[in-house]
Amino acid sequence: MRLLDCAGRSLDLARPRVMGVLNVTPDSFSDGGDYLDLAAALRRAELMVEQGAAIIDVGGESTRPGAAPVGAQDEIRRVVPVIAAIAARLPVPVSVDTSKPEVMSAAVAAGAGLINDVRALQLPGALEAAADLGVPVCLMHMQGEPDTMQQGPAYMDVVAEVAAFLSGRMAACMAAGIPAGRILLDPGFGFGKTLTHNLTLLARLRDIAALGPPLLVGLSRKSMLGAITGRPVTERLAGSLAAALLAVERGAVLVRAHDVAETVDALAVAAALHQTCPGQDPAAESHRWGESNADQL
Repeated sequence: MRLLDCAGRSLDLARPRVMGVLNVTPDSFSDGGDYLDLAAALRRAELMVEQGAAIIDVGGESTRPGAAPVGAQDEIRRVVPVIAAIAARLPVPVSVDTSKPEVMSAAVAAGAGLINDVRALQLPGALEAAADLGVPVCLMHMQGEPDTMQQGPAYMDVVAEVAAFLSGRMAACMAAGIPAGRILLDPGFGFGKTLTHNLTLLARLRDIAALGPPLLVGLSRKSMLGAITGRPVTERLAGSLAAALLAVERGAVLVRAHDVAETVDALAVAAALHQTCPGQDPAAESHRWGESNADQL
């Protein structure tokens, strides 16, 4: 069984799981402004857990393309009451989506059990804070910064460069005292990448999964799906589910999603197929669908 200890709460990754998205921001691309009220945010978290979310990811700063930065104290004011309320009421782990060491510390003190950092602990003090806090970390690849990242992103080989970056950040974490068993990786779909880059990463996601740590993907409602389907952000459910299943088939074990119930159901159907008819891809199936003994994390 692959169990991740999130500050005393277990995240079971023996099979693919869903991370529910809870943005307490006024400007996130999909749900900005919907959950600024604490009661509304808690109701949303409760609903996502009822629908099958294994972890709730709380973010207080939008990282959509062109987003304006938020100060640490403003971010703390947004996320800490929500994290504390969820941790007090619900049994699942809570993740904090932040890059700032001050926010990490305040969030973990409030009950967060995982740090989800789009900058892979590169801000000054972030690596040291994460090591001291002792909770798992998710390291994401991003080329550039949110306000400029979609202005002409370029790679010689997007998969090789993303893999090299994540390998380097893993090494930095371990050198700082964060053990490999507390690290997750995220290739950063949509963060400094064109549609072609995103599709290439998805097609070759096994190359990123081969780095070893559990792989988190965030594809839900993203602009790449709009570019493919021509649909606005509110009509991208089908595309999001297709992308999630393709990612899981290629090694992802944690899917970050806005539409929790539908994503949980889609993964359940895929899991049932693989458990009933194993052997279609024996080399890749074992860690994704929980059909063999895996290491404790």
